[in-house]
Amino acid sequence: MKTKLTLFIILVSIAMFSCNTSKSKYKSYSGDVKIERKVDSVLSLMTLEEKIGQMTQFSGRGDITGPAMQKEVMPYLKKGLVGSMFNEATVEKVRTLQEAALSESRLKIPVLFGYDVIHGFRTIFPMSLAESCSWDLNLMKESARIAATEAAAEGVSWTFAPMVDIARDARWGRVMEGAGEDVYLGKLVAIARVKGFQGEGWRDLKSTNTVLACAKHFAAYGAAEAGRDYNTAEISERTLNEIYLPPFEAAKDAGVATFMTAFNEIGGVPCSASKYLYKDILRDRWDFRGFVVTDYTAINELVEHGIAKDEAQAAELAVNAGIDMDMTGGVYLENLKSQVEAGKVSVESIDIAVRRILEMKFLLGLFEDPYRYMDEARQESTRMKPAFLASARNIAKRSVVLLKNENIFPIDKYSRKTIALIGPMIKNQTSLNGEWAGRGDRNQSVSLFNGLQEKYKDSKVKFTYAQACGLDGNDKSGFKSALNVARKADIVLVAMGEDFNWSGEAASRTNIQLPSVQQDFLKELKKLNKPTGLVLMNGRPLDLSWENKNMDAIMEAWYLGTTAGNALADVISGDYNPSGKLTLSFPRNIGQVPIYYNAKNTGRPIPKNDPDADYKSTYIDVENSPLYPFGYGLSYTTFSIKDVKLNTNTLKSGEQLTVNATISNTGDVYGEEVVQLYVQDLYGSVTRPVKELKGFEKVGLEPGKSKEIQFTISEDDLKFFDINMDFLAEDGDFKLWVSDNSSDESNERSFKFKH
Repeated sequence: MKTKLTLFIILVSIAMFSCNTSKSKYKSYSGDVKIERKVDSVLSLMTLEEKIGQMTQFSGRGDITGPAMQKEVMPYLKKGLVGSMFNEATVEKVRTLQEAALSESRLKIPVLFGYDVIHGFRTIFPMSLAESCSWDLNLMKESARIAATEAAAEGVSWTFAPMVDIARDARWGRVMEGAGEDVYLGKLVAIARVKGFQGEGWRDLKSTNTVLACAKHFAAYGAAEAGRDYNTAEISERTLNEIYLPPFEAAKDAGVATFMTAFNEIGGVPCSASKYLYKDILRDRWDFRGFVVTDYTAINELVEHGIAKDEAQAAELAVNAGIDMDMTGGVYLENLKSQVEAGKVSVESIDIAVRRILEMKFLLGLFEDPYRYMDEARQESTRMKPAFLASARNIAKRSVVLLKNENIFPIDKYSRKTIALIGPMIKNQTSLNGEWAGRGDRNQSVSLFNGLQEKYKDSKVKFTYAQACGLDGNDKSGFKSALNVARKADIVLVAMGEDFNWSGEAASRTNIQLPSVQQDFLKELKKLNKPTGLVLMNGRPLDLSWENKNMDAIMEAWYLGTTAGNALADVISGDYNPSGKLTLSFPRNIGQVPIYYNAKNTGRPIPKNDPDADYKSTYIDVENSPLYPFGYGLSYTTFSIKDVKLNTNTLKSGEQLTVNATISNTGDVYGEEVVQLYVQDLYGSVTRPVKELKGFEKVGLEPGKSKEIQFTISEDDLKFFDINMDFLAEDGDFKLWVSDNSSDESNERSFKFKH
């Protein structure tokens, strides 16, 4: 009764003030006048301290009844000085915290609860890089929607995803959280995931199966020097605009509600203090109308960066750059009032930030019902539903990339062979969810061992097992018994990889080979001359040069989530034919990193007809090309791409160039192929990449069947930032390729563009 009464009071206050409040100067996210009036009416009731409270996010302290929570958070909640809480979930906890905020605070403004729902909440899907290797945008959208549904059922209304940073450096641990190295694909994945989390428009935000999404990290976080997390990004304005910004703009166009700042600096200015990023680009150029939150303690870190002398100045710089909410740092709460009183921050800047935050709470329906995301029955009925697990398994098997296969896979369920299952990842469950495990139970994830046992339970195949070694360390005591197991087998299936906490945030590595103990065992195993298939579970591209030469087959499984073992068994058995394609290049060694397909030509490229020519841009010890290129992945069948035809050799402004091709399944089983369209601008006012992805289509075909596919190219597809930093297409000559990976240069065609 008390809760209903307080809600009634605030709604009456809204109604009273809505007719008398002047129209706010900010641009609302929704554009709905009624909501704008409600926001303004609440704002007019607020003190400066309460406004600053809305700009403040607190992190959960574990036990909500414990002394840390009672001392550090509850007093602020009860005073109405908390806009958002981070890292708290389940209906019981969130309800308790919301009740604390509404029971004693003056205005009863509901709290927004956020959580890192990166690639799943309870049901964990493949890590985001793996998911992008499916090239299936509808499934990526579906996995985001399921994650949102589970999270919303446990009180969460805001996720800090998708990460849309372009990543080119496998040393950087957070490559696992994004969609890889390509701008075109990155834009499409950003759109799919935003719409999966939020729905198709702002009206969908009131649904209890959507949450606010957050495009992160703005900007160029993936360009951190040396692949070291939090490091400086030293890039040109052109590279920033052409490579790192487009996925963020795509997320904005898809309606993303929030942006998150990046930890890095660009051009001497840390992102959380950058007016160029947040005012000039995000607000003025793109007209973004949601709100911006920092990454964890990023405002505090302006002092360590050396751009602010203390946290008071850090607060001033961040607010004046357009940063609306401080994630867990307490800098706004402690310093903004004094900065306003000193005239260094305007009340108008505070008001605009608070309006943006309040509007999202109205759009989520929190003012109507602060407990709309807190339904125990929905929580229990939603968690890890069979349909969600089936979806996770479906996308997991489509995320597997077959890198090499010399008569190992698939392993026939009807054979009478003995298969030795060896390695530290065979029975491993804890790493399968990756670093960003949400609220997923690592002990519920299906291991490869259990997945294979279930898949082959009615077959004649016999499995034996030995661990051999740990993921790292120097203990080789298990080598002998594992080699004995392998010696007696017909086929050896060895599973190696990384522990889950070797990739992700603050998990950069300078050595991206398998740890020495794993490599040492593989070298001993090689001496047995047994047919051997290597299954990898890891969070980044690895240096697999030795493995590529010495293993008969290599299957990149990544971290596939809750249903990992089942999905892998589907692929290994041949019940599903692998169709994954890499979205991040694998180097031949660490010295090539960063390596990416859409590089520049240089003035001394390697001649195709004379690859050994001297004084060219080469290494003396290894090829320039990656070990496995962007777009690469094998199948259990074979495909051909032929009859590539253009409707015209000259594309004119305002028209479209159509590219037709025929894809055929030339093998013996059903399979899916990702047909890719690449374009090269041969000359321009600034240098252009050797190739750029401009289209793709995933096609499923029965053996002997063919399908004609069509791509279209318009003037917009040829635009870039010219010598004057104008975004346009220039007249010129172009090449295009229709192929199955970025290194395939068959089916080359030429065309011109003219205005």
